[in-house]
Amino acid sequence: MNHFLDLHKTDAAALRAIIDDAIAMKKARAGRPRGAPDDEQPLAGRMVALIFEKPSTRTRVSFDVGARQMGGQTMVLSGSDMQLGHGETIADTARVLSRYVDMIMIRTFEEATLLEMAEHATVPVINGLTNRTHPCQIMADVMTYEEHRGPIAGRKVVWSGDGNNVCASFLHGAGQFGFDFTFTGPPALDPEPEFVEFARSKGVKVEIERDPLKAVEGADLVVTDTWVSMHDAQSARERRHKLLRPYQVNERLMAAARPDALFMHCLPAHRDEEATSAVMDGPQSVIFDEAENRLHAQKAIMRWCLEG
Repeated sequence: MNHFLDLHKTDAAALRAIIDDAIAMKKARAGRPRGAPDDEQPLAGRMVALIFEKPSTRTRVSFDVGARQMGGQTMVLSGSDMQLGHGETIADTARVLSRYVDMIMIRTFEEATLLEMAEHATVPVINGLTNRTHPCQIMADVMTYEEHRGPIAGRKVVWSGDGNNVCASFLHGAGQFGFDFTFTGPPALDPEPEFVEFARSKGVKVEIERDPLKAVEGADLVVTDTWVSMHDAQSARERRHKLLRPYQVNERLMAAARPDALFMHCLPAHRDEEATSAVMDGPQSVIFDEAENRLHAQKAIMRWCLEG
């Protein structure tokens, strides 16, 4: 049994094998209807619980469709359905669910909820997102980059904006996949030092550069994310907009990167805020390939969790 909790907690060789498997499974499905089963059915007879304390479009649909394509069944549960950690402890919920299902994917707020679930579950647990990290997204992003430009090792990735949970997992990814990483954003929204130090400990170059135009010089990939959460109050939104406006990914910023640089955004996006529509819909953008690859990467993750 393998949990998939964070990129730095999974062996680098296993992460590479998952990416390779995702690419192979995607190629094997070329031209098929979305509802058609895969040739291989590693989840046949398996039940997957999908727990959402946070709302979701891509995570919910991609895990649901992916499990079904591999022969499994899914049970979608919201936080209100379960009263997770309120009416019953998370540990007891994990023990009970383990008697009913073969795998648990959880998208939650607190990292502690994920870790407690994994500690007490006797089936694999997958991190669908927490406030600190989002490892499934980076697996899809690495897959997408390599489909378009070849190996990501040795490349320069630039994150512009808020050093949030996706940025944190990108730093884990830098260490595990061997690419350099530059963060450009306001000091108040820097990524946690723990994530920076992990990447540096693996021998990759990590820089913090306040000037976004300087940061993207030589960039092979430019990435951003939404500036505000759906849970942020209006006053917080206004403060964040003021802080982050200089770090918008626009045509001028992309022109300062390498001519063949790609642009990514994990979506959902607030168009013409963190990135302009001209960039999102432009020739360097791969945001919809990136969204599709959530399906294939997560299928490979689920398969790895069960088969190793």
